[in-house]
Amino acid sequence: MNWINNYLATVSYLDGGRGEDNQYDCWGLVREARHLHCGMRLLPSWGEVRNTNPRAFTKAYRTEAKSMQECRPEHGAVAAVFAGRICVHVGLVVDVGNGRLMVLEVNPHKRVNVSRVVDFEASYPKVIYYRD
Repeated sequence: MNWINNYLATVSYLDGGRGEDNQYDCWGLVREARHLHCGMRLLPSWGEVRNTNPRAFTKAYRTEAKSMQECRPEHGAVAAVFAGRICVHVGLVVDVGNGRLMVLEVNPHKRVNVSRVVDFEASYPKVIYYRD
């Protein structure tokens, strides 16, 4: 999928980034890619929420999760990562062809990355998937 390669080649991480100058944090990337490339509704920006404030990040997650339902990994699903009860990261499940599901994510350590669902889950303590 060319659009994924474009993110891999051009995006850098910025806490609070929503796409200005191709800079995103995990929510910004999920929000945009889910809308533009998965045909889902554009989620709220939550631009004031920062990775350095996990309580605010978790509050924003809970607000969004109320309008979604838990699911198994599927194209367009948000992958919410937890450390205990705190949401610390999100990724986006994408179908890269032939039903192969991968998770697109960005963080300050890996930049933009796409990995198999099983590898994404192995990298984090707990992952819950959500769809509209």
